[in-house]
Amino acid sequence: MNYYTDNKDIAFQLQHPLMRKIVELKEKNFADKGKYPHAFLDVDDALDSYDKVLAILGEICGDILAPHAEAIDHEGPQVVDGRVKYATHTQQNHDALTQAGLYGMSLPREYDGLNFTMVPYVMAAEIVSRADAGFANIWGLQDCAETIHEFASKEIKEEFLPRINKGDTCSMDLTEPDAGSDLQAVMLKAEWNEQKGMWLLNGVKRFITNGDAEIKLVLARSEEGTTDARGLSYFIYAKEWGGVRVRRIENKLGIKGSPTAELVFTNAPAKLVGERKLGLIKYVMSLMNGARLGVGAQSVGLSEGAYREALKYAHERMQFGKTIVNFPAVYEMLAVIKAKLQASRALLYETARFVDLYKAYGLITEDRKLTPEERSEQKNYQKLADAFTPLLKLFASEYANQNAYDSLQIHGGSGFMKDYPIERMYRDARILTIYEGTSQLQVVAAIRAVTTGAYLNRIREYEKMPLRAEHEQLRKVLITMAEQYEKAVEMVTDKNDGEQFDFHARRLVEMAGHIVMGYLLLLDAQRSDSFEHSAAVYITRGKVWNDERFNFIANFVPDHLGAYSVMKETKAE
Repeated sequence: MNYYTDNKDIAFQLQHPLMRKIVELKEKNFADKGKYPHAFLDVDDALDSYDKVLAILGEICGDILAPHAEAIDHEGPQVVDGRVKYATHTQQNHDALTQAGLYGMSLPREYDGLNFTMVPYVMAAEIVSRADAGFANIWGLQDCAETIHEFASKEIKEEFLPRINKGDTCSMDLTEPDAGSDLQAVMLKAEWNEQKGMWLLNGVKRFITNGDAEIKLVLARSEEGTTDARGLSYFIYAKEWGGVRVRRIENKLGIKGSPTAELVFTNAPAKLVGERKLGLIKYVMSLMNGARLGVGAQSVGLSEGAYREALKYAHERMQFGKTIVNFPAVYEMLAVIKAKLQASRALLYETARFVDLYKAYGLITEDRKLTPEERSEQKNYQKLADAFTPLLKLFASEYANQNAYDSLQIHGGSGFMKDYPIERMYRDARILTIYEGTSQLQVVAAIRAVTTGAYLNRIREYEKMPLRAEHEQLRKVLITMAEQYEKAVEMVTDKNDGEQFDFHARRLVEMAGHIVMGYLLLLDAQRSDSFEHSAAVYITRGKVWNDERFNFIANFVPDHLGAYSVMKETKAE
């Protein structure tokens, strides 16, 4: 089975009209042509190459990764003499992808990468995640290479980036026992050692995904006497330098094949990435945005896998003389699962395109100054990427959980047993709303786009899109939803109560998200009839979901039924 060619929705996104512009910018008018043997000749050659490489990846995922997922979940990794030993099939997965040359997809050719844009790289992450969401964490941490490429010195790039394509794994070592979401509380110490000509790291990191990786990006406190973000710098560490021991692997609910480690740093040598004091403020923020895009892809991939398991079971399971897919209670659930899946995928690739465009302009500045028009475009796409990334992470991860839940429900009692993959997928989904910033933190990040009007402005742009006549009624529904959303924002902001605004923040963000995804599905339906049903289902449901949020906001009185006072009392306890 090929997990790319059997899913036309992914290839559909590869054919989006903006992809030609993205490729041209990324390839800098194909400056590498003739310089590297595999450099693209033109846009069509690039898109064809993306398609062929994704097909290779899809075959490996369908034939190797997916069949290994259950055994990996059962065996899991181990700690042996302070080192992580992968589950047997995890190592086989890693070797298969390394041999196929699929690591370093987005890196420039000068560092042995494929120079792919973010869109096909994100597609690859989705495909791997459908096969095994746990292994996707090991594969996806090559995102660290993006940070190295963007911010590290030329010497560090030349030393580390070619290693990615050869299969060296990565980790981002941020969290500590007393610094989870609050990363400015990180206290792992970095001291300059004149004799060794390197920094030495001392302390403990916890909940580190793929913690025994060959290449680490470590957030550490370089400025003595500081306690805030301004005292933190970013460092790169190579496993062969020694000084890091794996104390233990966490015993987790899900994604069991992905080793989550507690690490002890004892005079571990490291090199500074970029400038001192910008570790959290600049570099980690950039890395986290990339990681949130990655979790969005992981969530969509898991949603796809869960939906397929539910659909397959519903077509096979007989009850009362017919397959259960014929019962309204079941086929309604399947329709909603599919609508949420396709909505979150539409949001995933819209976000990836925004990221691609603003980053491509950034690469061009290495060779020349941007024109005023290009600068304006870059700024616009960066704002859109900043607004859409937390929206994507919030919705895709929440929908992955809802879809896994409902897919298991369709299996009935069988879904609760380990005989079916949905049980593993259900457990794997739970982490998605937690790591790389909880859903609550995504709301904190997204609410700015509510107050600045970024979401509403983009919604107004979607409103103007040309539609087929049969879709005009759905547009009217979305226009009504946008008017309702605008009124809800006004109601909350007019109260001039910061605490009440925070209380309603998630409702406002979710209202915006439902409208955005409704429009994205409607846009997709203009290019393919296969999205019409999901667009109708999602927009109809979205109207109901937004009515509920609007009514809560409109009828909310601080002391109504003690709701606000209870909230404050709970906070005080």
